[in-house]
Amino acid sequence: MAAYVALLRGIAPTNPNMRNEKLRKTFESLGFTHVETVIASGNVLFETRSKNIKKLELDIEKTLLKQLGFTSTTIIRSKEEIASLIKKNPFKGLVHGPSSSLNITFLKSASRKKVAFPYHAPGYRVLGSYDRALASVVDLTGAKTPDLMRWMEKGFGKEITTRTWKTVERLHKKLAEY
Repeated sequence: MAAYVALLRGIAPTNPNMRNEKLRKTFESLGFTHVETVIASGNVLFETRSKNIKKLELDIEKTLLKQLGFTSTTIIRSKEEIASLIKKNPFKGLVHGPSSSLNITFLKSASRKKVAFPYHAPGYRVLGSYDRALASVVDLTGAKTPDLMRWMEKGFGKEITTRTWKTVERLHKKLAEY
């Protein structure tokens, strides 16, 4: 069995159909095992025999629409891919806290956009690209995260989703139990 995390874009826990218990049941209906949600922002861990990521993503997206009535871009990363990202530690020496947010933006597909890293803009920096993921730091004392998100969508499209580094570390810890 292979362990994965499905990173769902645009999950709002206030929507009753996007709550963790419904997400878990939906994933279980697809035959996945060891289904677990991590915080209420669209992180679903699961195991399956399939290694066809594109098919898994498509099946999840179709099932979310059919069973729960919403569309959500689904980006899947394997246990090994998350472990590799953690090992690379793109934020070495930086701190996530009240004045700065350390973020990872996951891309569904490899990017064709050429960006010289680090990329600096008022209020944020994009440190680099790490296997279909971008590491960024937002200065919370002046900039707003939506500035970075607009830049990301403009350059990389809408099939992306962002998590804090703390969330990625938490996902890694949980996946290590699989």
